[in-house]
Amino acid sequence: MPAPTRPLHLAVAIDGRRKYSAASAYYVELARLAEHGTLDFVTLEDSPAPPEDGTGRLDALAVLTRVAPATDRIGLVPTVTTTHTGPFPVPAALATLDRVSDGRAGWTVRVSTTGAGVSVLGPSGVPGSPQGDPVISVPVTDPDTSEIAARYADVAYIRATDRPSAGTAREALRTRASAHGRDPGALTVLADLAVDFRGGENRAGAIGHSGGPLYQGGPVHLADLIADWQQSGAVDGFHIRPLDPPRDLERFVNGTVALLQHRSLFRGFYPGTTLREHLGLARPVNRYSLAREADR
Repeated sequence: MPAPTRPLHLAVAIDGRRKYSAASAYYVELARLAEHGTLDFVTLEDSPAPPEDGTGRLDALAVLTRVAPATDRIGLVPTVTTTHTGPFPVPAALATLDRVSDGRAGWTVRVSTTGAGVSVLGPSGVPGSPQGDPVISVPVTDPDTSEIAARYADVAYIRATDRPSAGTAREALRTRASAHGRDPGALTVLADLAVDFRGGENRAGAIGHSGGPLYQGGPVHLADLIADWQQSGAVDGFHIRPLDPPRDLERFVNGTVALLQHRSLFRGFYPGTTLREHLGLARPVNRYSLAREADR
């Protein structure tokens, strides 16, 4: 497996069990904790249907728009279901998040297996954004989403239960990206891993509630796993999904991340102010800037 050519990237989901009923302050607290650990970004799920307990639908975009002024550097990446939201509200809502966060916005794209709604993945070019366009992330769960990620994504989440399968998935995505005329190095591939720090046997490979791999064990062993996979070139980093965010995120940041920083494997400060700078991604050409130049 090739050696890593980029720094380790870490992101975390902040929804968990309370995602439909918690107040905004709950998410602010979690986002600030992730920012304390200098994680690249936080993610927040959304759903086109109400949850089973009937407490109402979570609007991830709206929640993170409220979180933005209460944070300084952490990237904010809500899930947006394009086939239900429609193509027009998506760019406008993302532009709002990108503006209020000073260029820290991204979005996790969920589209139907037919590919409907993929047309909204083109560059939106937020006027005045320090990063040009919000970062696009895509969970890879099947051949269709793999193709969408290879063609459009800045960040792809893959599910893998071991290092060899993660490396194979990463190389396949980068090869497809190259076939689409993209620089494969512009695609950041993160292993998606559910984490449960309640204790017990240290292992990765059990299946979480979402169908992806579940890690059960201590923060130190997780740091070893993250270092092993990233240093071998199998992945560019990890998207961690704590089963119980208030408990597991604290242990991840103050245990796992602190240990990785102590080993000089993860940064202790942000390299810039925008999400693209955190991820080492180039600022895309803004179509509004091009239009202004053409009018001169």
